Amino acid sequence: MTDHIVLRSMAFEGRHGVSADERSRLQPFEADVELALDLAPAGRTDDLARTVDYGSVFEVVRAVTEMTSHRLLESLAEAIAAAVLDGFPGVDDVVVRVRKMRPPIDGRLAWAGVEIRRSRSPDAAT
Repeated sequence: MTDHIVLRSMAFEGRHGVSADERSRLQPFEADVELALDLAPAGRTDDLARTVDYGSVFEVVRAVTEMTSHRLLESLAEAIAAAVLDGFPGVDDVVVRVRKMRPPIDGRLAWAGVEIRRSRSPDAAT
């Protein structure tokens, strides 16, 4: 599938981290989501019902990021990917990038993050 819907640099606050201190306070996170699906029907008909509403995807990512708590960014990314695949049946494949904007590292670092790709087909998941 070569068609994609991309949501880039979504900004949220969440309570994710290994330490209890990290999970006790809100911290800034960013997420990117790329959805692979067939966009031709929507392109031909100009009909929102024939695609995925990216506002709805944004709200799913927000809910997972702001309403749950994970120790690892890997776990947060998995939860986002599962929620997107569960909530949007037309999506064949999803790439999720999660960035922790202020990781607890003693030194200069813009952010720390993970990237995962998940698919409805178990053979395509990496």
